[in-house]
Amino acid sequence: MLLLLQQKDEVYLNLVLDYVPETVYRVARHYSRAKQTLPMVYVKLYMYQLFRSLAYIHSFGICHRDIKPQNLLLDPETAVLKLCDFGSAKQLVRGEPNVSYICSRYYRAPELIFGATDYTSSIDVWSAGCVLAELLLGQPIFPGDSGVDQLVEIIKVLGTPTREQIREMNPNYTEFKFPQIKAHPWTKSRLPVSLLTAVLVSNCCSGVPAAHASRGHRPVLSPAGVHPHRPPHPSRACAHSFFDELRDPNVKLPNGREKPSLFNFTTQELSSNPSLASILIPATPAARQPPPPPPTPLPPQMAAAQSEAPAPPPPPPRPPTPPPEPSDAPPRPGLSPRPLHRPGQGLISAQLRPALPPDSSGAMLTQSGVVFKWSEKLF
Repeated sequence: MLLLLQQKDEVYLNLVLDYVPETVYRVARHYSRAKQTLPMVYVKLYMYQLFRSLAYIHSFGICHRDIKPQNLLLDPETAVLKLCDFGSAKQLVRGEPNVSYICSRYYRAPELIFGATDYTSSIDVWSAGCVLAELLLGQPIFPGDSGVDQLVEIIKVLGTPTREQIREMNPNYTEFKFPQIKAHPWTKSRLPVSLLTAVLVSNCCSGVPAAHASRGHRPVLSPAGVHPHRPPHPSRACAHSFFDELRDPNVKLPNGREKPSLFNFTTQELSSNPSLASILIPATPAARQPPPPPPTPLPPQMAAAQSEAPAPPPPPPRPPTPPPEPSDAPPRPGLSPRPLHRPGQGLISAQLRPALPPDSSGAMLTQSGVVFKWSEKLF
């Protein structure tokens, strides 16, 4: 809501927003201090809503450029997440340079660290992947103290980027030599093995085209180095099998509440990947039920007896209704006439209500509205 407040000769523009009491950062820190892990259903709910938020703003060409837990507002009772703080957001235009010193350090994509100015909205997906890893680990996955240290932390986990990958991020860095470090296997990481496919950071690319997802092939994400131009689209992340639990209508929040609205996608949201609609919008419970079985055929003897049974006689014709006796008495004052019917015209219905003078359309009016109205059925 926008409010314009005028004081003396000055006008102030005010934004009135919904009050959301918590952030993902504070909730995650609460669990971390208690040496507990965030319930997995909450991890999925928060990340699903974050990816859906990114898919929506990216469909308009808007890049947030500061995705981090502090900018994810949260209602802890309903588990509704809202993306906030668009102070660094920008509508990216191809060929138009952008500042590279953007985004909070722990969540900066490698191309930003390399000083790229022609990046895409994929930097938001990288940041979202860092948020996901932080919710799973209880601490940031790439906690660098500086830009260089941040790059070292990334290389320690994902391995040294190839010369081609560095050239795509920034051609000016191709002559720099980095220590050759192999990618750290996810099976030896601090993440539980059962959650490996949930690592949806943007440096993970899929070998399954989006068009195949509608045929039951979910994106299988695997670490593929720091490649800035092959991140999964946020809508593809929402279609990942990691979020299948949320598509189950029987799943509720740990506090017993129903899940927030997750699948009310708009046409704008589905326009980026129409082939994913069958996954993003789960079928209704009625659609999931199997079709009813065909009727059991009758035994041959009963079927023959039923076919030979005589048909029931038709009902006797109804006697004609005698016409009403004419009455010379005038209608009672203040009451509208009985229903009228003229051959070849519509049926005119009337109600006995105190009548008022007819309006310009010729309909008789009463204190409660139109009395006479034409039926769509012709006689």
